[in-house]
Amino acid sequence: MNFKEKCYTLLKKVPKGKVTTYKEIAEALNSKAYRAVGMAMKSNPHAPLVPCHRVISSNGKIGGYTSNNRINIQKKIKLLVSEGIEIKDNKINLEKFHYKFN
Repeated sequence: MNFKEKCYTLLKKVPKGKVTTYKEIAEALNSKAYRAVGMAMKSNPHAPLVPCHRVISSNGKIGGYTSNNRINIQKKIKLLVSEGIEIKDNKINLEKFHYKFN
């Protein structure tokens, strides 16, 4: 299984109503390749089965990549809100909505 597929397999564990970070995925794979995780999410051919909209920056900011295309942040926000995630000023409270791999 290549790095991207490992990222996708891990991401499928994140339930609706929770988010994770690029850094968290990399660390769960014993890596510091945070940008490579971002590239994997950007080129995710399995969306929405692999919910890359649930991956955000470590500071809680929402990114805008999914399904091989840069999407409008508003579309990503809409997906997250539909799953029960609260967003304020394009940020998510990680203390409340963060999914930890362990």
